[in-house]
Amino acid sequence: MTRDVIALTKQLPDARTLAAALLSGGPDLRLQTLGEGAVVQLCDEEGHPLVSVETPMLLAVPHEAQRLLGVRADRLGESVWWTEVRATAATEQAQRLAAVAAGRLVAVLGGVLWPPQVVDEGIGVVDTRDVQAPPPPHPGQPAVDVLTDAAAVVFQDRPVLGLSSWLGNALLSAAAEGREVQVVTPPQTLLTLPARLALAEAQGRWVVREESGGYFDGLTGAVLGWQGDRFAPVPDDSRGSGGSGAAAGFDPVPNPDERQLLLSLRTCHRADEQLVLGGALEAAWQHLTGAAPAAWGTAEPAGLPWSRRNLTDLARERAPRPTRLVVAGAPEHPAIAALQVLRTADGVEEDITLGIGYGKDEAPPFDALTDLADELASHHHLRSALFQVRTGRRDVNAPASFEAPPIPLALALGAEEAHKAAGAGAQKVPLPEPPRAIGARRRPGRYFPLGEVDSPSNWTTLRALLEHLRSQDG
Repeated sequence: MTRDVIALTKQLPDARTLAAALLSGGPDLRLQTLGEGAVVQLCDEEGHPLVSVETPMLLAVPHEAQRLLGVRADRLGESVWWTEVRATAATEQAQRLAAVAAGRLVAVLGGVLWPPQVVDEGIGVVDTRDVQAPPPPHPGQPAVDVLTDAAAVVFQDRPVLGLSSWLGNALLSAAAEGREVQVVTPPQTLLTLPARLALAEAQGRWVVREESGGYFDGLTGAVLGWQGDRFAPVPDDSRGSGGSGAAAGFDPVPNPDERQLLLSLRTCHRADEQLVLGGALEAAWQHLTGAAPAAWGTAEPAGLPWSRRNLTDLARERAPRPTRLVVAGAPEHPAIAALQVLRTADGVEEDITLGIGYGKDEAPPFDALTDLADELASHHHLRSALFQVRTGRRDVNAPASFEAPPIPLALALGAEEAHKAAGAGAQKVPLPEPPRAIGARRRPGRYFPLGEVDSPSNWTTLRALLEHLRSQDG
């Protein structure tokens, strides 16, 4: 696996300090930059990149380091600089160099080194003579370890794999080039909600490497093998008569006491100078956790304190291009969201996926969903919302094991969508109880309860409801 070492420092690593840290590994090394200086690479005498370092990121919300790395926030102070030092998977010397460079940053600037076991490695000079390091497989994507005509393969060994800036860039680059991104991790790695959504949208694959040397898909359990130019499912017959659809390592992990409440929201606003985005997400967060979001950013870690105004300013600067954001909660009540802002012919749309975790003694606030839907329809230009619940980890991360699909609880439509359906007989939909009016009285939206909590038959009800609405709308 690739060795990533992260320096969490109390002071900003300026260009001189960063260069000194990189060159502290030995005299036979030189520096080069990519992306107009956004990435600095440490190379051997032949110009082969051994270590890549992205621009340091300020974490004004230090508990993001706790969420993603397990580093306690109280060890970091009020803010911390996050510097990733990524070693090529080709050589052990490169991994030692990453430890030395990151260790030097922490020694000079103060802070914490992750993973903690590399502290002893972050000392001394590394002999890079005669290192057999190949040229980078992708000159513009140092995160990619193997590049073929069909796939861009990234090796990772982290406790939690988030949607980092380098992973997001790899997904975009691979999509533009017609390649599939395949992220290879050990079985204990967890996938965050934003990373899972981004992989799914890009039709990427989470490849889990078992201790036995086999591979399987971390989301479906399909047994995988390297087939010429990428990881692909292995046919059952090629594994003998004992072959089954899913790998043994994908067996479900009992987790009956933890739950996740999942919301998929879509809003649409008129584009004007007074528009401030993020209101629907903030309202959902307040209703369901009792607090506002804690942090936001364009990737994970989300290092900026929550600010609807700053979020709006960034989206406005990027328009008409879409803006993709990550929003995170405080550690005492885990919640994570992926937010996409789109400029369309109808106005400015927000597509939101929010996951909130609940532990053994924390009951999800199901009774608050109707009031939340009413507020979204009344004040936040709701188009549609789907509320679901599932048994799953309180931290809202996905393990590389089977998880039961979520169960839908309710569907909400804003005034415009409900008006289309109401004129076609939406009051006669096949539901266990009639829909409720939400939003403005003169032109209300509709809230459709789908059945009892945890009832698998809710899926049948939802499908029947959607078919009814589509047939009437057509």
